[in-house]
Amino acid sequence: MEFFRIKRDIPFMSYGRYTTAISLVTFLLAVFFLATKGLSFGVDFTGGTVIEVHYAQPADLAQVREQLGAAGLPDAQVQNFGSSHDVLIQIPLKKNIAGAKLSEQVVSALHQHDASVEMRRVEFVGPQVGRDLINNGAMALLLVSLGIVGYLWIRFEWKFGLSAIIANLHDVVIILGFFAFFQWEFSLSVLAAVLAVLGYSVNESVVVFDRIRENFRKMRGAEVTEIIDNAITRTMSRTIITHGCTQMMVGAMLFLGGETLHYFAMALTIGIMFSIYSSVLVASPILLWLGVSREDFIKPEKVESEEVLP
Repeated sequence: MEFFRIKRDIPFMSYGRYTTAISLVTFLLAVFFLATKGLSFGVDFTGGTVIEVHYAQPADLAQVREQLGAAGLPDAQVQNFGSSHDVLIQIPLKKNIAGAKLSEQVVSALHQHDASVEMRRVEFVGPQVGRDLINNGAMALLLVSLGIVGYLWIRFEWKFGLSAIIANLHDVVIILGFFAFFQWEFSLSVLAAVLAVLGYSVNESVVVFDRIRENFRKMRGAEVTEIIDNAITRTMSRTIITHGCTQMMVGAMLFLGGETLHYFAMALTIGIMFSIYSSVLVASPILLWLGVSREDFIKPEKVESEEVLP
């Protein structure tokens, strides 16, 4: 489906040096912030207590934070959960305080101002569980990355696999860099968004790579840069439609989903923007730099030498 058709190929590869330089600087900045600031892990990873309470009327989150601060819990994170009447309270791990005792302290502090507060559930995450989640999350990222490389290597050629994984990891590191710079909470839902971006980004790369491979067979007299520019230009309509529709749904979660989905949708938004950029202006220039050629797909025919009879 094409809502519009670009008649002349856009010379994307002529800007390849500039776009890869911008990507390199952005990547290094993201690595710098990750190394200096680090990620602000949520209760899912660091351990702590999660308490869900219900109010008879819409809850005033600012007031709830003040009440918990007065009760000696200034570091408690308060957000709506599902509706304005339900509040999710996340409290980091406290030494020498059991989760059950902490939940009683929270409910007691809230009851002093509103006797209608009802505790719905209490969950306690130990520090060992948090460390295991961090290790398992890192392993998941590694296995997904290796799977992407293997898939592209088998379907296309090693140059495509290498350029795609560089572009995809570029997207992931930049997402993590944003979360490190702004110190946004990194939770399990954000990790799920990062893994989703990996799959989303490789899908875009596969579409472009498939058109490049097709062009090598069709455009026999064209230069490699012309082949890549044509492939990207021909997929622009599909890219705009796909990413535009996806971003509309993610935007709805970002602005209307509440604080529970906010950082999940924020990670997806950053990933969608950079996946377009990386598949067009990072993966393709790297592919050109690696020396992709028609011979990678169309092997030259062997000419059998004729035997000369005596």
